[in-house]
Amino acid sequence: MQLLKDKKVLITGAARGIGKAVAIEMARQGADVAFTDLKIDDLANETLQEIRAMGVKAIAFASNAASFEETHRVVEQVLQEFGRIDILVNNAGITRDNLVLRMSEQQWDMVLDVNLKSAFNFIHALAPVMVRQKGGSIINMSSVVGLSGNAGQTNYSASKAGLIALTKSVAKELGPRGIRANAVAPGFIVSDMTDQLSDAVRKSWIDTIPLRRGGTPQDVANVCVFLGSDLSSYVSGQVIPVCGGMHT
Repeated sequence: MQLLKDKKVLITGAARGIGKAVAIEMARQGADVAFTDLKIDDLANETLQEIRAMGVKAIAFASNAASFEETHRVVEQVLQEFGRIDILVNNAGITRDNLVLRMSEQQWDMVLDVNLKSAFNFIHALAPVMVRQKGGSIINMSSVVGLSGNAGQTNYSASKAGLIALTKSVAKELGPRGIRANAVAPGFIVSDMTDQLSDAVRKSWIDTIPLRRGGTPQDVANVCVFLGSDLSSYVSGQVIPVCGGMHT
């Protein structure tokens, strides 16, 4: 049984990493998938082909998610192709880590724009559509550092905490229209980025995790499928950590 059969999904920042895993798993569960990334390069096209191999429709758009105007255009284009959008996954995100005493205004602004403003942009563009549809699921990709903070990541942590507040507020505003909003908060997820860390640093992270392993993009994707599906029809305004017990 496919949990998302015939659903229409829009995912931001899905050419690689967690976003890609979410896109592929949602396609495996029967959803047609539209995704964005800053550019549609070879990696993005590879993701596009992997999604189509699941037997569903897939389209990709080059878009700066931090741009209000571009975001609204993308939503219009997806609606032209799919006719509706049932699930929005706000996954676009970047890091520009630095200690707060050394952080530049540009590092702060870039992270808040891409990580937080982009989610507002897509919700703003899509909320009227979901209201007309009388339903929809919004999933915002937060982080455990949005719950606990992290030294050297004041900008990133603030953006992810902002996503949690945005999620809860949207859930309260749009709930009466049948629209749900939830946040996923990944912990230490094994990825290209974490692969660049030294073995000692990776071990120090894993030693703090009760399950004693890093998570995978698939672990995050599975939770997103749940939140997008009818299995979570009475779940809204919640933050679900996917962290192996790290945030406990």
